[in-house]
Amino acid sequence: MTVASSSPPSRLPPSDVESTAPKRGTGGKRQRDGGGHGDGPLAALFVAPAMLGFLVFLLWPTLRGIQLSFTRFNLLTPPEWIGLDNYRRMIDDPIFWDSLKVTVEYVFINIGVQTVSALAIAVLLQRLTQSAVLRGIVLTPYLMSNVVAGIVWLWMLDTQLGIGNEIIAGLGLDRVPFLADETWAVPTIALINVWRHVGYTALLLFAGLQAIPNDMYEAAKVDGASEWRMFRRITMPLLRPVLAVVLIMTVIGSFQVFDTVAVTTGGGPANATNVLQFYIYGSAFGRFQFGYASAMSVALLVVLSAITVLQYRITRAGQTDLG
Repeated sequence: MTVASSSPPSRLPPSDVESTAPKRGTGGKRQRDGGGHGDGPLAALFVAPAMLGFLVFLLWPTLRGIQLSFTRFNLLTPPEWIGLDNYRRMIDDPIFWDSLKVTVEYVFINIGVQTVSALAIAVLLQRLTQSAVLRGIVLTPYLMSNVVAGIVWLWMLDTQLGIGNEIIAGLGLDRVPFLADETWAVPTIALINVWRHVGYTALLLFAGLQAIPNDMYEAAKVDGASEWRMFRRITMPLLRPVLAVVLIMTVIGSFQVFDTVAVTTGGGPANATNVLQFYIYGSAFGRFQFGYASAMSVALLVVLSAITVLQYRITRAGQTDLG
């Protein structure tokens, strides 16, 4: 008794049989390769607005400012080429050096307090709670503009009517002229900006902490490590690249402080808060010395570039200890 085959044998040659069989993955790869050739114009279309903004609002003003730094220009007459005279004047200008000193003082206070506070807030958010509501509350001051924040704190710290001094007087202490005294003015402005920016900085650090594997903390707990030891041995080394980038951004922003000074002290008292950006603004739009203001702006650009490169190398921002 014979059993019939379930399917007749193929009469096609082996080569034809292989050619009719579907080839796994080739069609998808061909489609992906073919589709990739059309991404260039689309990518250029998306990048074009940002590139246009960069060229119009950043690159061109920078090149124009460098050009004007070698001229005498007051908007009323054409620029007059004077070579390095503006830079020689800047070197001999005591107000410039005093403004740079005030700016450096502000930067040190702002960076020191803001970094430590932001790091503490980020660690607490990561180790104790990850509530989105708390993160929103922490970020709330950053949603306020610098001008509004400056005006609010100006009212609150007013020597006679401010609620801050009312509380101090209620405790039986002498009122403190926070924004009217040469000793208190710069630290007060620095702390106002710390209050506004610390939440944003903390969330940047919190994002960096999220990249650290929890397995490391669990293994350290098994070995009996305390929270402080885990912070020193795990958190800080692995957070270093993010912390370095945050420091670079914060330093650059701190050197460009202007609006808080403009609405609170106006550079006073007795030039105690006359930061470099405010002095540049006064030279350009107050005394119409645009050439000299451009020279100081170029000097600030050089200083910030040097500080950024130095920070990047010292902190090894481009390297990570995560395997």
